[in-house]
Amino acid sequence: MIILNSVDELLAHIKDVQLDVINLSNESLLKMSDFIEKNSIEIDDDLSTALQYQDIITQQLTASIEAIESTQQSMQRFNYAYASNEDLATQSMKKLQDNLKVTLEDAKEKKKRFSGKTSNDDVEADEIEFF
Repeated sequence: MIILNSVDELLAHIKDVQLDVINLSNESLLKMSDFIEKNSIEIDDDLSTALQYQDIITQQLTASIEAIESTQQSMQRFNYAYASNEDLATQSMKKLQDNLKVTLEDAKEKKKRFSGKTSNDDVEADEIEFF
C-alpha cells in the first residue's frame, strides 16, 4: 500500500536522525569525560546528574528506535499479506494494530523506568547509580 510505504519511509528517516543524535551524544560524552580527566575535575552531584541525564537520553532514543523497528516489521507483514490475500490482509491489519498497542505500552514503560528525576526528593529516593 502506498500510504504504508510513505509511513515506512518517514519512520526510517526518524530512526536515522535518532541514530545520528545517539552518536553525537556519545561523542559529546567522550569529549566531556576527556576534559574532566585532563583537568582533574572532581565530579560533583550536579555533574553526575548531568552525565546520567545524557545516558537517559540515549536510552530513550534507543527505545524509540526499537518501537520504530517493530512498527516497520508489522507494516511489512501487512503489505505482504495485502498483496497476496485480502482476508489475510484484514487479519494482518488486526495484528498490526495489536502489535502497535504492545509497542506503545512497552515504550511507555521504558519511559517510566528511565525518566529523569525533577525534584530533590525524587533524586534522593531513586537515584541512578553508575556501575
